[in-house]
Amino acid sequence: MCYAVSMLFQGIGVKPVMYDIDQDPQGREMEKALMKLAGTTAGPVPAVFIGGKFMGSTNDIMSAHLSGQLLHMLKPYHSLS
Repeated sequence: MCYAVSMLFQGIGVKPVMYDIDQDPQGREMEKALMKLAGTTAGPVPAVFIGGKFMGSTNDIMSAHLSGQLLHMLKPYHSLS
C-alpha cells in the first residue's frame, strides 16, 4: 500500500518524503503511536501527513484523490500545474 500511495503522489507531481519505520530500532513504538493516532488496530501504514497534519492511510488518501480533495489539501504546500 505504501508503494501505491507513493505512486499516486508522484503521478500528481508530488515527491513524497517517506520514512520506513521497519528500518528504525524504535519502529514498533512508532507503529503503536500511529495506530493510536489513526484510531485503528489494523496496520497504520502508510500514515500520510500533509503539512504536519495526519491525513490518514491508503483508503483516506485514495478517497480524497477520487473526490478531488487531495489536490486541494496539497495546494498550500506544492505548486501544482
